[in-house]
Amino acid sequence: MIFPIAELLSHEQSMAWIEEHFHPQGLRCPNCGAPRAQARSFRSTQRGLPTYRCKPCQQAYNLYSGTLFANSLLPPAKVVLLWRGICKGESTVALAKELRLSRPSVHEWRQKIQHNGYAMRAQAALPDAHSETDEMFQNAGGKR
Repeated sequence: MIFPIAELLSHEQSMAWIEEHFHPQGLRCPNCGAPRAQARSFRSTQRGLPTYRCKPCQQAYNLYSGTLFANSLLPPAKVVLLWRGICKGESTVALAKELRLSRPSVHEWRQKIQHNGYAMRAQAALPDAHSETDEMFQNAGGKR
């Protein structure tokens, strides 16, 4: 059963989650780095995000600025659920139906998120001297 859960999430809670996880040091101006306290509320976007104008440099920015979702039209609840579904490994088709988005759109977001995660992975070797392989690969390729 496909359940349209996006309508049940609070807009404010979704925005708080995005700010906490996408801007861990707090929302700042992408141009000069001034904190949100040094900005004034400017307007609201189509998706209901407040836009701020930085007082020192006059740059306009919002919660999605400097993230993969900059210039997207996804509301915060759908962004949170998209991340949740991709992290859980849900299929693109199921996510598209649940979020009421097109399958190609969800596929494109999945590719962007996975590429970003791949680019941000640790490059250093693991600190352990020994590593274990998963048991499911012990007999890989064998038919018995």
